[in-house]
Amino acid sequence: MDGCEVGARAAELLRERIPVEQFSFTFTRSSGPGGQNVNKVNTRVTLRFDLEACSALNDREKHRIRSRLASRVTRDGVLRIVAARRRSQLANRRAASDRFYELVADALRQQRTRKPTRVPGHVQRRRLEDKRRRSRIKAQRVGRRTDNSTD
Repeated sequence: MDGCEVGARAAELLRERIPVEQFSFTFTRSSGPGGQNVNKVNTRVTLRFDLEACSALNDREKHRIRSRLASRVTRDGVLRIVAARRRSQLANRRAASDRFYELVADALRQQRTRKPTRVPGHVQRRRLEDKRRRSRIKAQRVGRRTDNSTD
């Protein structure tokens, strides 16, 4: 399984844990596609999810979401997602819901710990030799200036 499949599976599991009924939606006029329709219909969707009131997530999960999605979570603990790319309210509503599940699944995913690596000896020696060579070239330039050179 690659990363996309794992992320999609995690999002599906979240759909079972967090029903759409826990979201609140607000609709405003969008600046996106829609022609003359843009000026008349509220197609932009803002999904709000109260993280603190959710009983489907434990405290550790809530903390992880709060820290990883900090720019999207308000001081009151409400996660906010906006969708305005589609021409219809329903399509933007679905897009916002899908984005919510993807973001939360990604935030809850355990990140791999970085395994520190060593720079091989021959690479380190080559880098230092290149530095010495460059230093010698620059040192040879000193004192070569003529009176008509401009700075």
